[in-house]
Formats: sequence, structure tokens, C-alpha cells
Amino acid sequence: MSSHIYQRRQAAMLSKCANPECSTRFLYMRGGKLFRWDRLQGVKDSGVAPRKESRGVEFFWLCDQCASRMTVVFRKGVGITMKALPLPLKIAS
Repeated sequence: MSSHIYQRRQAAMLSKCANPECSTRFLYMRGGKLFRWDRLQGVKDSGVAPRKESRGVEFFWLCDQCASRMTVVFRKGVGITMKALPLPLKIAS
């Protein structure tokens, strides 16, 4: 069993930014953006019939820098992943 799946089945503590390319540690909820995900909903949306219902909530955190550029999304067949936010439009002067 891969460590990623193992962590999802355990009560894993939030330890770092959800962006795999970022090493910012989660120490306290002062900045960034916290995402709450219902595990059962994700399983149903994936189109894969689970052997056993997986209930519970997972949390993902993006640090300030990453949250300004991306968000956390669920993609069918992939799972939880990052998605770039659209670039802000410049206001004409």
C-alpha cells in the first residue's frame, strides 16, 4: 500500500502546504487557505465503487504564496489536485 493511501486512511495531521512543490510548514492558522473535503463525496464522485464506505473529512492547506496562485480541486479519476487560478485582469487607466 502506498504511503499516500495509508495517510488518507489514518487521522493524518496537516503538516505542510498541499502544493507538492512547496515546503512551507503548517505551524498555525494565521495565513494561507484551509480546504475541507468530505471523503465520502470524493469517493462517490470518482465513479469507483468503494469496497467499504470511507467516511470522514480531510483538510488541505495552501500557504499564502501558493493560495494566491492556485486552489485545491477534486478531479474525477485523479483525486485531490492543484489548479492554477486565473490571472487577475489589469484595470485600464
